[in-house]
Amino acid sequence: MPAHPRPTVRLRRLAGSLGRLRTARGLSREDVAEATGINKATLYRIEKAKVRPQARTLAAMLTLYEVEPEEQRALTKLLKDSSQSGWWQAYTDELPEEYSAYIEFENEARSVWNYESLYIPGLLQSEDYARAVIPGGMPSLSREEVDRRVQVRMERQAILDRDRTFHLWAICDEAAIHRAVGGPTVMRDQLLHLVSATERPNVTLQVVPFDTGAHPGMPGSFVVLQFPGDPSVVYIDSMAGDLFLEEEADVHRYTGLYEHLRAVAISPDATRQLLTRVASEYSARGGAGDG
Repeated sequence: MPAHPRPTVRLRRLAGSLGRLRTARGLSREDVAEATGINKATLYRIEKAKVRPQARTLAAMLTLYEVEPEEQRALTKLLKDSSQSGWWQAYTDELPEEYSAYIEFENEARSVWNYESLYIPGLLQSEDYARAVIPGGMPSLSREEVDRRVQVRMERQAILDRDRTFHLWAICDEAAIHRAVGGPTVMRDQLLHLVSATERPNVTLQVVPFDTGAHPGMPGSFVVLQFPGDPSVVYIDSMAGDLFLEEEADVHRYTGLYEHLRAVAISPDATRQLLTRVASEYSARGGAGDG
């Protein structure tokens, strides 16, 4: 049987907003069905992003929920844009569904808070680092699959230039900059690439130094994606699989965790100094470790 099309992030955001608006008005789906004539099963599917509502259906819901005109226009635009495909759609047959969904969330976000315990954050990886780290973490990939993953990672980074309203705040453990992925030359170039990236007005980078000792980010990496006018989403990539957390309590917990990491990490200026010093150490090691 043909696979069901995946809901776009815009459709998910619209669905989530409609569910919250109905709940805020104290209405059940039965109440909405009685007031608008919209089938209760259809309402359920709309709120779960399983179907796109028709324009007149959306208008009836927004009128019933007494939504302000400005928010009505924003939600109507979400519906209009919800069927649009992004550049990543060309790769969806080759990427895990969760990763494709993450890329779409990332592309829609206005800010991304990314903590990495062992890796350089993906949006800040050099191509040579990505080419070394991807097969290192997924040794079963073919060379062609690695090439496609690297290409996707590089295309993701275009958001840093394409959208000046987008802001990346990245924090990584110091372990990530000392793990010689690809050898000393690759790591030297990667660290200098990070120094250059921090010159962008929409990129902030911090490192949690070794002398911090134990800290709450040690169990693993996570990303908090924040959207204009919509609740944040937490993404966790682990050995057990990818996970999206959207419950308010979960988002609050990871947001607080990120704030703690931001407080214990060294400043962006001190981070640049550390990166420059470690890059010089890799240079001193030279090609001996690259062979």
